[in-house]
Amino acid sequence: MNPSGALIYLVTTIIDLYVAAIMLRLLLQWVRADFYNPLCQFLVAITNPVLIPARRFIPSIGKLDTASVVVMLLLELIQLAIISQISQVVFELQFLLLFAIRKLLVALLMTYFVLIIARVIISWFGNQARHPLIPLIYQLTEPVLRPLNKLLPPMGGIDLSPLFALIALRSLLFLLGW
Repeated sequence: MNPSGALIYLVTTIIDLYVAAIMLRLLLQWVRADFYNPLCQFLVAITNPVLIPARRFIPSIGKLDTASVVVMLLLELIQLAIISQISQVVFELQFLLLFAIRKLLVALLMTYFVLIIARVIISWFGNQARHPLIPLIYQLTEPVLRPLNKLLPPMGGIDLSPLFALIALRSLLFLLGW
């Protein structure tokens, strides 16, 4: 058993989960989700200790919570620095920065990929499912699916916009080398 591999796994898992929480919070702010939702309350509670101090120094640019983006980028850079120290491999700062940005883009695209699949599965059950997560999934995916719905309205009661969104997201992931 490789102890450094286990340590790298632990570091990447913890940091990736925290970055995902910040990203979800940022996306929920972007779609103006109901922050009284229990999931939103959870995300606010776990991300406030980092985001509130960061917002004191990093102002928002328009509707974009720049502090969240900078914190996610810094966390990715810290993760890559820790991994390079554990594996004793030296990378240039430019490479680390580009890799961190790529990693954040992949995380964003994968988040939407999973959310759209979840929305499709939820749609199979109609109004039977009552869970606080369901409205958030619809709110998060609507900005991605709405433009596709305008281009390709439902045919025969079947909405093909999620299929084309998934194809587009997968193509972008492929271009990013994932």
